[in-house]
Amino acid sequence: MELDFEPGVIAPESFQGPANWFVFVSGKMVILDGDAKNPIPYFEDPEKVGLTILNRFYLGKFKGEHCFAVAMDPYSELPTGFTTVDLRFMLARLPENWFMLAGRAQQIIDWDSQHQFCGRCGTRTQPHASDRAKECPECGHLQYPRLSPCIIVLITRGEEVLLGRSANFPPGLFSTLAGFIEPGETLEIALAREVQEEVGVKVKNIQYITSQPWPFPNSLMIGFHAEYDSGDIVIDEKEIVEAGWWPVAKLPMIPPSGSISRNLIDHYVAQFEDQ
Repeated sequence: MELDFEPGVIAPESFQGPANWFVFVSGKMVILDGDAKNPIPYFEDPEKVGLTILNRFYLGKFKGEHCFAVAMDPYSELPTGFTTVDLRFMLARLPENWFMLAGRAQQIIDWDSQHQFCGRCGTRTQPHASDRAKECPECGHLQYPRLSPCIIVLITRGEEVLLGRSANFPPGLFSTLAGFIEPGETLEIALAREVQEEVGVKVKNIQYITSQPWPFPNSLMIGFHAEYDSGDIVIDEKEIVEAGWWPVAKLPMIPPSGSISRNLIDHYVAQFEDQ
């Protein structure tokens, strides 16, 4: 996506013509109704098609086309031809680059709505003239979009993988372990701590694999592979309600394609497919 997307903050004054519009209302994404191959609205102006807009934010250019994030008035009616959907359900429907843009749009809209006032003195904030930031006209305090880094790790033991289930997962779904990084921690220290807290085992040979922006609500998932070192599984019964070792040839229900958890699992399982 890095080669296809040119981020921006201020829309060009000379901009004319259609653009990609990532529209959100009451936390839901507005998409084209029906079976369109690309359900992202693409037109000149959302208000011309009946969408009542509260605010809009320029995202930049994707494959040469302008992109905007849009907050729609929650009290207005949705025009014919549009529907709303939870962004999570778009993970499997949208290509990765489009999903990342949709996630960026949602996070910017949420950040704007949550930073209407200065966190230092309480004065109403204003958009910064050139940066993606909210500026306080009274004390000058700047508030940028927040990002919460989070480790996510697949723990392996030969042809077995350790998977856990959170209380808010759908029944039968198991996934890799994850947790937020605390102030003063390295990625490796955070990983070891989270694994120890959630399932009680120690790991070794930590290896970075990949990362993924995760807009639920504003995370950056940093993915690792780690080998089992020692200890028996003892779940914390708070974040994890069930955990166990699963043979790579007989996995339970796992997260859908497109998620970093699935990518970590698939990356490891592929090593055994030709054996």
